[in-house]
Amino acid sequence: MERYFHLHLISDSTGETLRAASRAVASQYPQAHALEHVYPMVRNRTRLEEVLTAVDEKPGIVLFTIADQAMAAWLLARCTAMQIPCVNVLDPIMQTFQSYLGIPGEQKTGAQHELNSEYFSRIDALNFSLLHDDGLLPDDIESADVILLGISRTSKTPTAIYLANRGIRTANVPLVSHVTLPPALMNARKPLVVALVATTDRIQEVRKNRVLGMQGDSRTNDYISRTAIAEELAETRKLCRRQHWPMIDVSRKSIEETAAAIIALLQRHRATIATTVNPSDSAETGKTNP
Repeated sequence: MERYFHLHLISDSTGETLRAASRAVASQYPQAHALEHVYPMVRNRTRLEEVLTAVDEKPGIVLFTIADQAMAAWLLARCTAMQIPCVNVLDPIMQTFQSYLGIPGEQKTGAQHELNSEYFSRIDALNFSLLHDDGLLPDDIESADVILLGISRTSKTPTAIYLANRGIRTANVPLVSHVTLPPALMNARKPLVVALVATTDRIQEVRKNRVLGMQGDSRTNDYISRTAIAEELAETRKLCRRQHWPMIDVSRKSIEETAAAIIALLQRHRATIATTVNPSDSAETGKTNP
């Protein structure tokens, strides 16, 4: 039997950490559906009192991330008095870090969102990925970290944006039958080139959903043709075998899972590049060390 419950997420920052943690746990309870109430930027007692009033009106589970220890303790005490389960999500992790490192944490609000070099690197990567979406600006593609290839509806753009949010400069290039790929791509050496593929059935299903509003377009039949899709995929696989480019089947993968697989490939790719000796260096080495 399905059931619904109220889930209150209280944060002194954006609440992203709570959303990710709570949904990871909630996914293990498919018959229970959380009615999320998110309260970001809760940084003083007045605002917290307003939130607690809302919690009291719709009792459920309270998860929170509040760095201020006095406010956190007050929230826990109030929830205990209302007999509402309340958990400081970061507390056990902080305790583990402190025990292992032997030093206390700074208890700094929103520390993960500081405008540091990592933050600006992510912004740069996002700008790069938006400018290099769907084959745009191919001439400077060598400056990418990752180049995603794939036929239509293989989730290239959302995967590129997700990777960019991790600071990885990602370009994506569509594979279209009888359209020659840009020379810059074929000659790329620094970027990791990865092709995204899926089953014929999966791509046909997604394309059919897309063309619902394209009735009357003469290209629709070819676009959703199972035979045409199978041929596009076969061409993709031939290309990747010829170029020694890895492929990832995204048929049953989420964007996050696809990105994780790409990041693992990128780490190996970078390690390979780092250990590859430049031919000119080898010549110099040969001269000094016969």
